[in-house]
Amino acid sequence: MKKIVVTLFLLMSFTLTFAQSSEHLKFKGVPIDGTLSEYVSKMKQAGFQLIGTDDGVALLEGEFAGYRGCLIGVSTLKSVNVVNTIGVVFPAREDWSSLEGDYEHLKSMLTEKYGEPADVVEKFQGYGNPQTDQEKWINLITDNCTWYTIFETKNGDIQLSLEKGDYGEYFVLLKYFDKINTESVRSAAMEDL
Repeated sequence: MKKIVVTLFLLMSFTLTFAQSSEHLKFKGVPIDGTLSEYVSKMKQAGFQLIGTDDGVALLEGEFAGYRGCLIGVSTLKSVNVVNTIGVVFPAREDWSSLEGDYEHLKSMLTEKYGEPADVVEKFQGYGNPQTDQEKWINLITDNCTWYTIFETKNGDIQLSLEKGDYGEYFVLLKYFDKINTESVRSAAMEDL
């Protein structure tokens, strides 16, 4: 009898572990899964407005984590047509203290939700260590700044970073990488090799 109970316990533990590892990472409470059109439909229901789609990427706009005017990119690999990556571009800032304030605020909330980050790199390259916000901003503009935090979860990774846009704007970028679908995309890409 004891052996049966132990066997049942182990079987239930294995089943629970397998079920937990087969869950998708969630963005705004919605699992990162499905085709691009299916996921866009769910994001529209969550209050985002579709700006457009092109080449396996949908661009939406809306409020996220208390920030208005965020751009949300939903990405797939066209050959697989399964959503695997979500990116959030927060409103652009024009000074270091505002940009760093957004980054630190989001990092704090992510740490509270997902635990301590797996990797943090927040450094300036070049000569000396900038002291003022103006010096830090100049280092960012001249690409002498690397600023990111990565959270690893059982369902995927989340990366927060400071970024420079194509037209000289500076913003916080938050990216969600679903583990299951990223592996599917990788497998499809490996087929090409």
